[in-house]
Amino acid sequence: MIKVLIADDQELMRQSLQIILSSHADIEVVGVVKDGESVIRSIPHSKPDIILMDIRMPKMDGVQCTKIVKEKYPDIKIIILTMFDDDEYVYDALKYGASGYLLKGISMESLKEAIITVYSGSAMINPDITKKMLSFFSQMAKQRDIISVPVEQVRQLNSAERKVINALSYGYSNKEIADIVNLSMGTVRNYISSIFEKLGLRDRTQIAIWAIQSKNNFFEEEDDDT
Repeated sequence: MIKVLIADDQELMRQSLQIILSSHADIEVVGVVKDGESVIRSIPHSKPDIILMDIRMPKMDGVQCTKIVKEKYPDIKIIILTMFDDDEYVYDALKYGASGYLLKGISMESLKEAIITVYSGSAMINPDITKKMLSFFSQMAKQRDIISVPVEQVRQLNSAERKVINALSYGYSNKEIADIVNLSMGTVRNYISSIFEKLGLRDRTQIAIWAIQSKNNFFEEEDDDT
């Protein structure tokens, strides 16, 4: 059973999501709130696995709420659900640890699929904004939030882990990475866990930012290690 908390400032949207998601036997809606502050208050008793988070909410928006939730409850997955395909919001939400970014026009069947995908540990980005997001993500990663990893830690990476990092920098899911590098999903997950440990990074978003910032002096070395 996947426990879902819905956060949206529009009452009609909250009610619609609650009714539709509650109709699925494998999903339990454990809370419905209207702003980011209510999300923070709700978590201790609702204990969600996933939060469907609107971006533009009063008191505390979805980006700031995502940052706080991921700092306090890193295991909770967050899917940003919004009508706005705003580049800055996309970047910041993913930077702070959101696992998905979907537009509100998505079908309910696709939303359920996204919830299951994110719950399993993969990322889910709306196809309509993926290319736009990756372009902006790359641009912003080069300009801000510089992530530094000591050279001796980078040298611990093997060739397969470098290939996985390269794929992560393009926003691919675990399944897509498995297909690209011809490995099982379980092996990919193991590699990602190893990468976290070796580089001392928190999540796949930090890996992606670091990889984009380091491409010129990191990935060119890959061929020398194979």
